[in-house]
Amino acid sequence: MSYSNKTALITGASSGVGAAAALKLAKLGANVAINYNASQSGAEAVVEKINDHGGQAVALQGDVSQDKDCRRIVDQTIERFGGLDILINNAGTTTFVPHHDLEGLTEDIWHQTLGVNLMGAFFVTRAAAPYLRKAESGVVVMTSSIASVTANGSSIAYCASKAGMNSLTRTLAKTLGKDGIRVNAVLPGLIDGDWAFNTWGGGDAGQYDQLKAHFSEQTPLGHVVTPDDVADTILSFVTGSQHVTGQLLTLDGGFTL
Repeated sequence: MSYSNKTALITGASSGVGAAAALKLAKLGANVAINYNASQSGAEAVVEKINDHGGQAVALQGDVSQDKDCRRIVDQTIERFGGLDILINNAGTTTFVPHHDLEGLTEDIWHQTLGVNLMGAFFVTRAAAPYLRKAESGVVVMTSSIASVTANGSSIAYCASKAGMNSLTRTLAKTLGKDGIRVNAVLPGLIDGDWAFNTWGGGDAGQYDQLKAHFSEQTPLGHVVTPDDVADTILSFVTGSQHVTGQLLTLDGGFTL
């Protein structure tokens, strides 16, 4: 299936899942807007890879926790490509705070975590909705987490933000469905990549290998998902049935069974 007449906006796409999804969509022929907040070099590297393979991409800076930035990012996407068909709300943040350390979960951490992970997903979707309606078959995919449905995660705030994203997915699916816009979410487990290495592994290779081994041993399929795995699942919502919406798809190899 060709997506040569389609445009995708991906938040938090300078690395990891967002970058992988951008490259896969570009290979299908889609134009891709690469949003980043801090890593300009990472975003430009993704754009360069897409351009080298004959695709069309642009890097757009913006903090998704700020509504004005979200509206600007969408406006710049429209100015560059003329429309918007696919939105992937992938930007996310966390601060590692052990769940028992209630005082350690400061007001600033709460605001930052909810601002990026939950409010940002709403802000971008709201800004994109008028253009997704024009597309007549618009699709939104959220990158959530199994932390949203378990009692485990990098912090209580992170778990709560992703649980909120799940609810946002379903309420937006119901609200926007009449306009032909589908909204779904992917809930990955541990994603084998730089974020997990630095956050959970503390940048220590030995500690991270132990963490991966633990997840693998507790997972029926014996596999820790990768950014490519998550990107493939995101694309399955984009390219699959036009009658799937409001779904929360767990992607953890069976870890939470």
